[in-house]
Amino acid sequence: MMDAITATANQFIFWVFGENIGPTAWYVTGTVAKILMVMLPVIFFVLYFQLVERWVIGWIQVRRGPNRVGPFGLLQPIADAIKLLAKEQIVPTGANKFLFLIAPVVAVAPAMAVWAVIPFSPTWVVSAADAGMLVVLAMTSMGVYGVLLAGWASNSKYAFIGAMRSAAQVVSYEIAMGFALVGGLMAAQSLNLTEIVAKQNGDYGMISWFFIPLFPLFVIQFIAGVAETNRHPFDVAEGESEIVAGPLVEYSGMTWSLFFLAEYANMLLVAVISAILFLGGWLSPFPKSWGFIGEPNILWFFAKLAALMFVFLWIRASFPRYRYDQIMRLGWKVFIPITIVWIVVTGLMMMDPIRYIAPFSIWFGK
Repeated sequence: MMDAITATANQFIFWVFGENIGPTAWYVTGTVAKILMVMLPVIFFVLYFQLVERWVIGWIQVRRGPNRVGPFGLLQPIADAIKLLAKEQIVPTGANKFLFLIAPVVAVAPAMAVWAVIPFSPTWVVSAADAGMLVVLAMTSMGVYGVLLAGWASNSKYAFIGAMRSAAQVVSYEIAMGFALVGGLMAAQSLNLTEIVAKQNGDYGMISWFFIPLFPLFVIQFIAGVAETNRHPFDVAEGESEIVAGPLVEYSGMTWSLFFLAEYANMLLVAVISAILFLGGWLSPFPKSWGFIGEPNILWFFAKLAALMFVFLWIRASFPRYRYDQIMRLGWKVFIPITIVWIVVTGLMMMDPIRYIAPFSIWFGK
């Protein structure tokens, strides 16, 4: 059915633009369609995941979540969006207005652009870049500039101190996350995200995934992602008892919601990278010999994302907020040394003849 729709759209484009401009118009139209097919679900996810978050945390804490606006509270995100749109946007006196307004864009643009290289299946990707993981690292590292600009341009000591703390935390855990990703890239021997999933495609289902030999790197990568997105219990930049809302203290309305959008998009990105690099992406957790249930399917990918996103909420509902010195010590003195040691261990597991000996042959003997 999809092939028939594609063929019909192709014929229509060529009929409208002719044989000369038709190929270019078809390429542009196809690219825009792919972008919308990725971006709209991401925005829809951000809109409704905060509702799911409030429901889940309410369930964990034995209380009710939002359930008044619409049936079962399903219209609550729409009400929140209307409220943010209707709020007045106030620029503080003495603030750099241009930088103050551009900071949310700088924060959200990389968080959205990075989805161009994320594959949801072998064929469902906007750009199958060979260096896709480098694009992910480059885009995610740019988000800190939006936080810094927001704190500095607000002309507020609270915002500026919060921005400094947030930036230091992001940079610290980005190093730990980078080292954790290096181990996964070594195992896959590729920077292409689709090929990384293909390297985990074996006859034993989930036993062939990289999370088993690289388990410490998998755990550190996910926890570092929680810290890098300033999520609880690492959200000291926004701790109400310490420094109010950190770099966002002067923001309101839609400018604040752009930071909100970037945070939740980055949360989903952390889950996507974990699923692709360590959990086999769209591969089935069951052996291929099990028939249909053992075949790759995008539904497996979404199931893994749902499980990882639930862990974000579980962590928020379970742990107290850390002190800032504890957070920095964990990143620099615990995570980074462990990742460096396990990178060496991974290199040893991949050496000849070790990689051809069971069980290492399951992951590195392909």
